[in-house]
Amino acid sequence: MSASALPAIRVDHVSKRYVIDHEKRPDTLRDALTGGVRALFSRLRAQQTEEEEFWALRDVSFEVQPGEVVGIIGRNGAGKSTLLKILSRITEPTQGRIALHGRVASLLEVGTGFHPELSGRENIFLNGAILGMRREEIRRKFDEIVAFAEVERFLDTPVKRYSSGMYVRLAFAVAAHLEPEILIVDEVLAVGDVQFQQKCLGKMREVSRNEGRTVLFVSHQMGAVRELCSRAILLKQGSVSRTGPVADVVAEYLGLAGAEGHGFSQARRLEGTGDARISDATLLVHENATNELLSRDPVIVCLKAEVQRETRIAVECLLRGPDGLPLALHAGGLVEGRDHRLAPGKYEFRFELQLPQLAAGRYTMDLMLADSGVRFHDYLEHALRFQITPRQNDHAGWQFQQQDGQGSFLLRAHHQDPRRLS
Repeated sequence: MSASALPAIRVDHVSKRYVIDHEKRPDTLRDALTGGVRALFSRLRAQQTEEEEFWALRDVSFEVQPGEVVGIIGRNGAGKSTLLKILSRITEPTQGRIALHGRVASLLEVGTGFHPELSGRENIFLNGAILGMRREEIRRKFDEIVAFAEVERFLDTPVKRYSSGMYVRLAFAVAAHLEPEILIVDEVLAVGDVQFQQKCLGKMREVSRNEGRTVLFVSHQMGAVRELCSRAILLKQGSVSRTGPVADVVAEYLGLAGAEGHGFSQARRLEGTGDARISDATLLVHENATNELLSRDPVIVCLKAEVQRETRIAVECLLRGPDGLPLALHAGGLVEGRDHRLAPGKYEFRFELQLPQLAAGRYTMDLMLADSGVRFHDYLEHALRFQITPRQNDHAGWQFQQQDGQGSFLLRAHHQDPRRLS
């Protein structure tokens, strides 16, 4: 078989097992005494350990052809990052094998790939050498890398002093510009701002379409996956649940997410001040909890939160469409100035949302506790998941979409005053 006919990536029945140690404590007085005597005479600990097997991946097989852009999607814990670590040669599979045809550059979690004591300049040349590039090749790309990463002022500063955003910008610029045949990108891009994320997506499109390189992309942002990828692989509990055209696989993933309860337990928490924290959230229609709505239903969002220290709090939300892209924002603090100074304690917040007429499909809602809309105390992505069903006389619905992370129009809401629970 010629080199051009070989797949860029072949994963053949790959499984990965981790062994987790649990401390075993004595259950009875006899066990404790026996264990103590054994420890005294055999220098063994009274507290022993039990081993538990955890399979992060089970019998995963797929191929990626040269020039393909493939998305890897799935819930947290599905095995996505483990798979990418195996493909990046960071860890070995317990069973099965992988074959990579071409030079590989990986952008995984923040902190991998660079030497913290070396400067940005030195790390660019180090990574190029690891990829097998000659110094002259790296020099030709150097200015382009620095300009893309926007770190000119800090080029001779050790990268351990970089912010997470600066680190990711430089790491992506190095990985994308040093001409690997295979580019592997994990959810790490979520660290950057929206403008830089769009810049990275554009670069990945460029290297795949114009330069014929292979891209493997992991993300929880379904809009980005649909925009960039032609094919997707859905992982569920360490196994391949589905592979195929990106629209079909994303639809199944969103269907799985929406089918499992009201969705709060599957929310993704982003970093905030920690001064207040959302503990539960529910959608109510006529005082009944539900995740199935008719278009134009009056919807009450009920959330519970714990305030850790006295602060100002405004409740905000972001409506996302079936593809995960932002549709509409309710900014109670920033736009309406509706916030409350609350003492430490547990509170219930309620607000009735005036949803527009939405097309049929599965939607999600992010929930935020903000300080007058300026900074977030807590931010839960996809905190609520619900299905919209059209009414009998509905023939259309709103599905505006844009890329700035806020949606295309504002949602109005009627807020009740917070009710103290304890």
